[in-house]
Amino acid sequence: MKIIFISVFMIIMVSLHYYTHKRFVEKSHLKTTTKATFNIILILNLIGVFAYIFTRYYPHIPNWLYFIFSLPIGIIFLIFCLTIIYDISNQALSLSPISQSKRDFFRKTLDIASIGAAFVLNSRAIYEAQHIVIEDVDIKIKDLKKTYNIIQLSDIHIGGLIDADFIKSIVSKINALEPDLVVITGDLVDIEIKYAKDAISGLASLKSKHGIYFIVGNHEYFHNISEILEAIKSLGIKVLENDSVYIGEKDNGFNLAGVYDMFGYRTLEFVPDLKKALKHTLPTFPTVLLAHQPLYIEEVENNKVDLMLSGHTHGGQLYPFRLLVGLQQPYIAGLYNHNNNLQIYVNRGTGYWGPPMRLGVSSEITNIKLLPS
Repeated sequence: MKIIFISVFMIIMVSLHYYTHKRFVEKSHLKTTTKATFNIILILNLIGVFAYIFTRYYPHIPNWLYFIFSLPIGIIFLIFCLTIIYDISNQALSLSPISQSKRDFFRKTLDIASIGAAFVLNSRAIYEAQHIVIEDVDIKIKDLKKTYNIIQLSDIHIGGLIDADFIKSIVSKINALEPDLVVITGDLVDIEIKYAKDAISGLASLKSKHGIYFIVGNHEYFHNISEILEAIKSLGIKVLENDSVYIGEKDNGFNLAGVYDMFGYRTLEFVPDLKKALKHTLPTFPTVLLAHQPLYIEEVENNKVDLMLSGHTHGGQLYPFRLLVGLQQPYIAGLYNHNNNLQIYVNRGTGYWGPPMRLGVSSEITNIKLLPS
């Protein structure tokens, strides 16, 4: 499965670089030497993508070098998006009823503006990825008798640049909030567990009145999910595997349920089973369900669930990609009313996948206040 993913991914990356070369570099009105320089940059960027793929899952290089290898994927994606805009603008100029001298002026201006935009957007994306926002969210729940503070983490993607220092930093932020409950909604580990043990061990320092709970995301399936679950459980973190627990004081709490990820439908192991997860929930209390992918709400909507907490989408991570995410997931980021009885909150991701870049979509630690309706 990993070989197929890498092969398809590399074909896409080569295609993005080739399109940028043909439709921007060759079509631009830059000097020949400048065009040659940009082509060299594209070649080096593509080599960086290859280097990233071969070091992503076998991290034996210094962090500073891995950081350099991580950037090319995000850089080419943003430049590709700008190239599409450049291409369309060029076509429009060719068809516009203006003099040739004005057309040449606008084309040169377009060349300079495109290069400037590429630099600004990539710089901004790198900057945004380094900052995690604590997102305060109030959610009213029917039949809830007491207020609860829940911290939600999602899509941390331990591996590469998401290391022990990163985990230590977010643990410090969370403990300062003194939560009643911490939930981690999948994609915590995105590497073989032997490389992630130092990082995940930092989660043992999390403090929460009613415990720490975890569900798997799709990326755990790629790296021996059984070993990952054993390592997480060894930290005292409760893994919800198609089951539920009661949170809070007697007569004042709520049900917390969790399911495996929908990726289990492909692997035919660790398959989500909502009926089993809700089997032992107490019917007189509200239910919060942890499910990694927002798409899973289609299976939840006719069951007694009041709130679903998800992740997976990264909020799009790099803003133009948000449009593609919306084709596959019904909800991308934030709080939504799915129907009169069911709400869903989608965390934008506490870490990032791939390039250490985010554009228009900051990483978040969600500070949820569950309020009686």
